Amino acid sequence: MQLDLNLLTALDALLEEGSVTGAAARLHVTAPAMSRSLGRIRRTTGDQILVRTGRTMTPTPYAIAVRGQVHELLHQVHGVLAPSRALDLATLERTFTLRWHDSLVALGGPALLAAVRGQAPGVRLRFIAESSTDTPELRRGEVDLEANADRPGAPDIRAENVGETRLVVIVRQGHPLTRDEAVTAQRYAAAEHINVSRRGNLGNALDDVLARLGLARRVVATAPTEAAALEFARGSDLVITVPEATTRSAVAALGLAALPLPLELPSAPIYLAWHQRYDTDPAHAWLRGLARTALTTGGAS
Repeated sequence: MQLDLNLLTALDALLEEGSVTGAAARLHVTAPAMSRSLGRIRRTTGDQILVRTGRTMTPTPYAIAVRGQVHELLHQVHGVLAPSRALDLATLERTFTLRWHDSLVALGGPALLAAVRGQAPGVRLRFIAESSTDTPELRRGEVDLEANADRPGAPDIRAENVGETRLVVIVRQGHPLTRDEAVTAQRYAAAEHINVSRRGNLGNALDDVLARLGLARRVVATAPTEAAALEFARGSDLVITVPEATTRSAVAALGLAALPLPLELPSAPIYLAWHQRYDTDPAHAWLRGLARTALTTGGAS
């Protein structure tokens, strides 16, 4: 059966007004047009809906029984086809899943959670770990917002650069490199390094830059997170090269030292990414705004 939703609107008006003329005026159509709609409704339902009693029209028992249901259905249809864009944060109840690089969780997570709880106490945040392989959860709607240094290439994934941060060299206090007035590329390359890589990669863009200078470094280990790598550095002479903003607070807390990177490298970008289905979602747009602020004020510039 093919149903015309316009008949639902007409039926609601007929039941509310109790006359063809009144319903026509309410919907700004002619009386003959409304009469034709009533005829179609009668054929569809198998009921007379309104019957003449003298000079007035009286609803049938069926019409009286479905009046409330028809009005509610029409309200639901309007809600689906013309949803309200107003966002009531005080009553919003929703759980957002965020897959952020662990350093970005440390950088902006606390500020984001504080802002969310202050404005929408019914909203919950699920920060989940990044995978060692590329996964389609963002496209499938299982992840609402990603944050890392990679710009997505898929056309249905939106990405916004919310900041960038320069790379620095992290070592323990008293490390031989801290005694140099200025760390050179040669001294940097000669040290033993630990890479931060969730995939366990022993090399990265740093090695390409060093190779162009005729240098090579020795990576003796990898760690899946920056927090783990910093622990390796606390009790050894291993060198870590990481974004400055994402490790600033941890370096100070652990008593480590941050030194300038003696290489010409572009700053590391910070991207927020989401699926295009959320472009016009008011709640998601609100969360993106808070995330942008949290990551920017957390140390990115």
